[in-house]
Amino acid sequence: MKKDFISIQDFTPQELQSMLDLAIRLKKEHQSGGNVPLLKGKVLGMIFQKPSLRTRVSFDMAMRHLGGDALYLSPNEIGLGQRESVADVARVLAGYVEVIMARVFAHEHVLELAKWSSVPVINGLSDYDHPCQAMADALTILEKFGSLKGLNVTFIGDGNNVALSLMHIVTKLGGNFTHSGPQGYDIKPAAVELGKKFAAESGAQVRFTRDPHAAVKGAQVIYTDTWTSMGQEAEAKEREKVFPPYQVNAALVAEADPDVIVLHCLPAHRGHEITDEVADGPHSALFPQAHNRLHAQKAILARVLGVA
Repeated sequence: MKKDFISIQDFTPQELQSMLDLAIRLKKEHQSGGNVPLLKGKVLGMIFQKPSLRTRVSFDMAMRHLGGDALYLSPNEIGLGQRESVADVARVLAGYVEVIMARVFAHEHVLELAKWSSVPVINGLSDYDHPCQAMADALTILEKFGSLKGLNVTFIGDGNNVALSLMHIVTKLGGNFTHSGPQGYDIKPAAVELGKKFAAESGAQVRFTRDPHAAVKGAQVIYTDTWTSMGQEAEAKEREKVFPPYQVNAALVAEADPDVIVLHCLPAHRGHEITDEVADGPHSALFPQAHNRLHAQKAILARVLGVA
């Protein structure tokens, strides 16, 4: 049966932990001299509707490290759902490559690709969630604390796709998740209900507060993201009025656990959601987190292709 990687919610805690353990092993293997070419002869087709630094390079290098190859397909080359139907793109591309990764605007496009493709499909980002990012986030937290069980993870800012996937992976792995953001920018209600269900199953808690200071009390992880994501440019002025109280700055970080780490999926708008002092400071894990995209991607690819 074909394995896809579409959303964190599709996987059990055991499956997620197993993939993270594999990512840790592959990272150590790479650092010790190089990875075994598990994906020799395999090609990844990468569909991009949005520009990318981390997603594109980390997937490309993940394939190279594991002995495979990657093919970049720009927005102009495909015109997903416009120049050609999503179903037709899926069926054509699946005849050329062994696995497809898509970074899209509409989540429905990823679901449709997975429906019609005969090879595995990986969600590289959609307007609903960002599961590959969540895997790198969890890997970064595990490297620092050894486990998510009982940890307090706080997301400050827009309840976007990154916040949603983080909530799901944290609660599935036993961590407590808190979101603090302005009214009107909450995580999707149906996804919150899932987060509460995962928390109940793992013995964790999910909470929401408008007060960022209350949100970071006792937090071992503070996470933030841009106030305005790609595709929301028309809302930028309005967002810049309501989000300043949710800036992650040195004063806010000082209210958290002394061992707190600060995460950001990048790109960062320094001076907006995060200050230079924090991004480049002693609590920052921004760049190890970005580098962990590479190793998390390797584990995802190896699993969907059934080679590890």
